[in-house]
Amino acid sequence: MAIQVGEKAPDFELKDNHGRSVRLSDFRGRKNVVLLFYPFAFTGVCTGELCELRDNLPQFSDRDTELLAVSNDSIHTLRVFGEQESLEYPLLSDFWPHGNVSRAYGVFDEGKGCAVRGTFVIDKEGVVRWTVVNGLPDARDLNDYVKALDSL
Repeated sequence: MAIQVGEKAPDFELKDNHGRSVRLSDFRGRKNVVLLFYPFAFTGVCTGELCELRDNLPQFSDRDTELLAVSNDSIHTLRVFGEQESLEYPLLSDFWPHGNVSRAYGVFDEGKGCAVRGTFVIDKEGVVRWTVVNGLPDARDLNDYVKALDSL
């Protein structure tokens, strides 16, 4: 079951597409976080969602928010994907131990071996304030994230 609104977001440390370590707790007291899980790089729906976010990054930065996108791909795959699609926000690898962070948030599909489309809006205190979990084929609506951030 996915983490619920009002719960403390589980802390984690993952490598980004450039090999840098990113900890959720590094943003506490400084920025809100939109934590976005997606199944795999280079797939149609995922690429569409992540490029829409790229094209609308000011909607997050203007709201004092860090966007973190997590998949179960390796950092090497994410590096090429990020470069190919000009994604300038962190693409985090939950590759090994495989799916640990996705499991902690309750969005890992054991049968498919990947995260489903889970999104968590986390406030500056590290508390989940909004969430949505969609199945693998179902894209999320960027406007929902913006509305959730405006309510913080």
